[in-house]
Amino acid sequence: MSNIGKQSINIPDSTEVVISGGNIKISGKMGSLDLNFDSKIEITQKDGLIQVSRNSDARKHRELHGLYRALINNMVIGVNEGFTKELNMVGVGYTAEKKGDFILINAGYSHPIYFQIPEDIVINLPNATTIQISGKDKQNVGDVAAKIRMIRKPEPYKGKGIKYSDEHIRRKAGKTVGAGGA
Repeated sequence: MSNIGKQSINIPDSTEVVISGGNIKISGKMGSLDLNFDSKIEITQKDGLIQVSRNSDARKHRELHGLYRALINNMVIGVNEGFTKELNMVGVGYTAEKKGDFILINAGYSHPIYFQIPEDIVINLPNATTIQISGKDKQNVGDVAAKIRMIRKPEPYKGKGIKYSDEHIRRKAGKTVGAGGA
């Protein structure tokens, strides 16, 4: 049995869970999320807990068992608390500014980059070099954060670029000047 898949998921009081056929819908104070799951995976709700089990021990079904349990757990957390990622911009002149439903990002290019904010995502800019991305769907929050980071990935020599707030950039030594020669 999967170590993650066999753990039950606690349902908070303010959360509503509807399981019908091959679909599970979870609603909470942040909104609702739904997920279609494989027919070999069985999801049951009882006494404020969600239990995920599988019908066979085939390799594919063992893999899906833990996956669906993790996805459902993320849905429960997302509709109640939400998820947040924070990005920091490091470099002279690297700034972000909110313009309607776009973010104007200056990241060392000859032109500013306009990034459109998706529907279910909320982006806050506490200062000019910090971007906070939050939403109810963990996958969407991570995807938007990765797309913004790809505008200017951090480089290892000066550490300039857009990085996650908890990311550590391994620094490299530059070329040594005047070593040997002639």
